[in-house]
Amino acid sequence: MKQYKILMQELDKARMPRHVGIIMDGNGRWAKKRGRPRLYGHNAGAKSIREVVELGVELGLEYLTFYAFSTENWSRPEDEVRGLLKMLRERLIKEIPELNKQNIYVQFIGGEENLEPDYMDEIKQVAALTHTNTGMVVNIAFNYGGRYEIIEGIKKLYALAKERPELVQDLSPESFGNYLYTGGQPDPDMIIRTSGEMRLSNFLLWQSAYSEIYITPVLWPDFDKSEMVKALLDYQKRGRRFGGVVSK
Repeated sequence: MKQYKILMQELDKARMPRHVGIIMDGNGRWAKKRGRPRLYGHNAGAKSIREVVELGVELGLEYLTFYAFSTENWSRPEDEVRGLLKMLRERLIKEIPELNKQNIYVQFIGGEENLEPDYMDEIKQVAALTHTNTGMVVNIAFNYGGRYEIIEGIKKLYALAKERPELVQDLSPESFGNYLYTGGQPDPDMIIRTSGEMRLSNFLLWQSAYSEIYITPVLWPDFDKSEMVKALLDYQKRGRRFGGVVSK
């Protein structure tokens, strides 16, 4: 707590990113180090989500996107997948009252393939309880894949363009973003990945074109408020040029 308070004093609250995406990696390794099953690590990682969300509210962040379950995660052992799906539903139901209290808007982004319709209906209905809130938006990237999202965006555009061909004629990188799951939201200013792996793993591929990438060796269950502040401090040291040069 002492380190957290010291680090907070160094932050420039006028230079916060609007949108932060987080690849929560290292749950399985964290559990293995303790001789426990992988799901134990996933459960432990829920505390880190809570801490990051609380800090986001405190700092006035506008958007947080958590990579919760990828389209590639279906290849994991069946018991782990089943446990992850169960845990996500239970955590969401448990956390909704507190999220509502903090005026947080929760939404799921991703596809519905391989999921039971009743399951998707339930978690979307629970998330919808927050949809009158006007505070920070928390995106849960669930059954999500960046390449698939782009394909889905193209399909959506194609369907609309049958009646409105000008949508294709006037297409720009900015307007195409409106057909993605995150349509209407700013692109992430920063992508954080825990556990030291240096790849995006199919996360927000279109949106992260100019995101600042922050890699930490810290495993996700150990990523607390202090670690999040360290990431934000690193972000504030960078000069964002978007392909140009920094004017002097």
